[in-house]
Amino acid sequence: MKKITILILIIIFFASCEEKKETIVPLQNKWKERKVTEINFSTLEKGKTYLPLYSHIYHTHENRTSDLTITISIRNISATDSVYILTADYYNTKGDHIRQYLKQATYLLPLETIEIVIGEKDNEGGSGANFVFDWAVKNSKNPPLFEAVMISTYYQQGLSFVTRGVQIFE
Repeated sequence: MKKITILILIIIFFASCEEKKETIVPLQNKWKERKVTEINFSTLEKGKTYLPLYSHIYHTHENRTSDLTITISIRNISATDSVYILTADYYNTKGDHIRQYLKQATYLLPLETIEIVIGEKDNEGGSGANFVFDWAVKNSKNPPLFEAVMISTYYQQGLSFVTRGVQIFE
């Protein structure tokens, strides 16, 4: 009887261990409701920000890399005004355009943060990947803040670091 009880508990334990499926929601679908339609962008101050990224880094030697998951954080630091993100373009180490993340302008409410996540297995960007964002604000004293957190965990080792965007003046 004791063996049957243990066997039943083992079966229940393993039956309850479901594999969680990773859900990937493209940025365009996630933010469709944020579509900006009735704003005259010519009345706003525009800017451009460069954000350095690393989809992998080198370790031990140049032929050995660690892939990284990237979380891009877009933050509206204004307590009163919305920020409008006009473009979000991803480039690789060579400067080749990989993909466009926005099909139309989107907005962030005051003090709101939105993210873009690039999965660990997506290493198209390389060790010198980057994003370029075009944005518009009512008051240029509070431009949006762009940061990226790169993280990797292998076995018992973990590494993470942060980069911050710099405004491009052209």
